Order: sequence, then structure tokens, then C-alpha cells
Amino acid sequence: MIKFIAGDFTVDKTAANGDGKRTISGVAVPYNVFATVSDGSEIMFKPGSLPVDGKAPRLFMYHDHSQPVGVVTERVDTDEGMMFTAKISATTLGNDALVMALDGTIDQVSVGVNPTKFSYDEKERMIVEAADWLELSLVPIGAFGDAANIIDVAASIPQNPETVSHNEPVTTEEKTNMSTETSTAIEATIPTPALPAQPKRRFDLPTVGEYMAAVHIGGESLRNVQAAVKDFVASKQTALQAAAGDTITTDTPGLLPVPVLGPVFANLNYIRPVVAAIGARAMPDGGNQKTFIRPTWTTHPSVATQSTELSAASATTPVIASNVVTKTTLAGQVTLSVQDIDFTSPAALQIILQDLVGQYMLQSDNIAADAIATGASASGSTWTVTANDPSTLIAAMYDAATDILTETNFLPDHVFVSPDVWKKLGSQLDNDKRPVFPYTGAAGLMGVNGMGAANITVANTFNPFGLNLVADRNFAAGSLFVARGSACEFYEQVRGLLSVEVPGTLGRTFSYYGYVATFIADSDMVKYIVVS
Repeated sequence: MIKFIAGDFTVDKTAANGDGKRTISGVAVPYNVFATVSDGSEIMFKPGSLPVDGKAPRLFMYHDHSQPVGVVTERVDTDEGMMFTAKISATTLGNDALVMALDGTIDQVSVGVNPTKFSYDEKERMIVEAADWLELSLVPIGAFGDAANIIDVAASIPQNPETVSHNEPVTTEEKTNMSTETSTAIEATIPTPALPAQPKRRFDLPTVGEYMAAVHIGGESLRNVQAAVKDFVASKQTALQAAAGDTITTDTPGLLPVPVLGPVFANLNYIRPVVAAIGARAMPDGGNQKTFIRPTWTTHPSVATQSTELSAASATTPVIASNVVTKTTLAGQVTLSVQDIDFTSPAALQIILQDLVGQYMLQSDNIAADAIATGASASGSTWTVTANDPSTLIAAMYDAATDILTETNFLPDHVFVSPDVWKKLGSQLDNDKRPVFPYTGAAGLMGVNGMGAANITVANTFNPFGLNLVADRNFAAGSLFVARGSACEFYEQVRGLLSVEVPGTLGRTFSYYGYVATFIADSDMVKYIVVS
């Protein structure tokens, strides 16, 4: 999926009864405008490339699918771009989104799409002709700049009508000029040849409702609206420049206006092997507490054969432990001078922020790996690495699997290893120097030894080598853990990006943060093997 980011907004008036519509409107994507996206490549949308029907895109915060705030309710395709209206859900998160939109904390949107028809120009820039529109997100920083904007917010959060009124009331005469088919879509904003200069915050772009009303009216009204959209987009097509480095231009000589070929070389892979293997869970109760309780069994009730009729049945008092799990805050920041932001090219500001998010990912995975290493119990087995003799490895793996099966009635489904142990596993040979773990993924290839191919979802399957192998550099050298993945719990609440202007030093500080928590539900399901 490709994510494209866009613009700012003004505030619409509330409904007549004092309640807002809880909607935002604007331009999701401008057409015929190149923008540098998250991977450093340049992409342009052609007119008509986004659908106006089908499943409605969901509205998220920061492209985080665990933070839904609404749904796109209207999509209008124009020559200049895709216009939208989104309904904000009446939830705590939805209210937060409206507040941040109203006070300017978040003033842009980002569209997530899956291109289905595209080509490349002579500069290797992607030109999208058709795409599946998957989601729309509220974000604080954009790639399209002001060429694509949130231009209207109607909020049901209590507001002073005097501070949020932007349009003249619709007169009875104006209403009679429109059919009932369009009355709902245009509600409180009707395009007129001249709006009084009374809004406290100016906006140049018509809303979706205004555009649809103009289409219905036709004539001069439609020409005025189309001209306004075209002029607005043209006026905002400024150079996409951003910053790289920490604070001043001397830190980023390689990104000053001398042309730079392609994106910054990626020397880190932002992946989370452990988190991907065990999954990230949402924080309980909306994540509003610093700690939460994770219950586990200490003593189960018992069942036994009744010795004689009317004799006492087996009775054991069940005990459930209340384990307190504490959240950890992960955060990072970078401060850039306005000169660094203004004088660098390509869009390195986006590259730096992407790296900031990547560092968050790497550190959160490190916390998950540490939890497994700390929470594991000893299997009592040792793998003595010997050339052409995997016997001690096989014995140690079966010992650990047997311990887990005996103590919990589960078989393991994961093996977590450090890179050096991953290498030793792949280098194991039998007496005839054939791989113990042969590669059998490609068609036509067959390994002589088939360990690692068995299904261990049931207890009577004999081969515990059918494990999900997870190699992670966050494990210390010599790490080998056999585990049931469900016993390793990782909780996460991504809060996203914050930014603040520093006028006194002409700078801008960006922070990215989130909360994580880990819990090993049963150490008997996580066994470590000594590697010697």
C-alpha cells in the first residue's frame, strides 16, 4: 500500500440546533501533481484514478488501523482532484480528532491506496491511472503540501457560534432553486457569487457540498466553483522541499539544492521479527491507564473419580493471579532549523520522520525480545555444536518441547534465535554432509532431510521441528528459545507525531511516541536451550 499526504482547513458553522455534523471535507489527492512519498519515490495521480463508488474508505489516525475515527461518506471526482467528506465517529478518539483538527494540531490528510494500473515516465516517476482507495488518515505533516487540504470541519463538540461561523445563512429564495435530491448534500453551505468578508478564517476552496450544489445549479455557479478549485490547486503547487539532519544546514550539505539522485540509501531494515511473530495487541480499556491487570491461573479446579456413591466430589479452590502490567513509553525527537526545512531537496523532512518512526519500531521489537529472554524458563538442555552431528540439537529441541507439553499440554510453535544461532542451525549437516534443514520452498526442490516441515498444531504430532523460526538481532548472541507464541504477549498504543514551532530560534521540533507493554503469561511455555 502507498500512502500520500496532503493540506490544512477552516471551520464551518454548526447546525441550527447547535449540534455539528461531525464531518471534515477537503481534497484527498490533487491530480497531475508529483509528490515524494514515504519510500522517497515520486508519484502522480491522473484524473479519475480514484474510485467514487464501492466500499467506503475508513478514516484512521496516523495510518494506525487500531485507531479508527470515522468513515468517508462522500467522494466527488473533479478535474483538479478527488474531493471528500468524512464522518467522525462519536467516540473519545473521534472527539480528540475533532479537537485537534479545530485547534490546528492536525491539519492534513493522507490517503492509503493500492495502485492497480500505473506507468513510469522517463524520470522513473510513477503515474497512477487507477487504484483501490483503502483508507484515509488524519496526519500532521504532508507531502503534497497545500495542494490537497482539509477545508471544512463541522464539529459537534460545544463551540461558540460566533467563533466558528463562516458562511451566510441559506435564504428561502436560495433553497427554492434546488431540488430535494441535493438538499441533504448541501445543508449549510451554498455557493453564492460573492460571500461577505466576515469569516474569521479564510478558505478558498469550496466544500464537497458546495461543489455538488454548483453542479446541480450549473451555469455561472459551476464555472465559478471549478475556477476556484483550479486556481487554488495551481497556487499551492510549490516545490516539495524538506530537511535532513538534526538542526542546521551545515549538518545536511548533501541535501542542499544540488540535485540528488533518488532517495537516501536505506542502511536499516525497519522490521520487527518478534512483534510480527507474536502479534501486537491493543491496550486494554482504551489504554487510559498506566497499568492494567492480566489474570492468569495459579490453581485450577479439580475433577476426579467419585470413590462411592454420595461420597464427596473432588474439590479444589481455584486461584487466579492478578498480574500488574506496566506500560513503557517510547519516544524520540528531532529539531530542525527552518533553513534546513526550506533549503534542502529532495523531501528529506519526510525521510527523517520516516526514520524516526523506524527507530521506534526497532526499539519496540527490542523490548519484545527482552521480555522473551527474561521470562523464559530453563529446559535443562544444552546444544553442543559439533560438525556433522546434530544429535545434541535434536535431543535439546525435543527436551524443551517435551517439557512444554508435559507442563501445559501444549506443543511449541515458535523458535526464537539470535543471528549467530540462526547461522548454526542452517549449517547443520548429517553424516553425509547433507543439510539437516534443507531448503524445499521452490518448486522442484526436495530436501533429503525433512525436519522443519511437520505440522505441530496437535499434541500427537511427533516432530517438534515444524516451528516458526524467528531470527532477531535484538537477542543476545547464543540465544535459542523454544516457545508457544500465545504465551508471549506484546501490547502497543501508537500515539504518533507531535510538532511545535520554536520562533525564538527559527526551528521546529518533531517527536514520535507510543506506549508498549509486555507480559509472559506462562514461563513454562517459553524454554531456553544453552548453546555451547
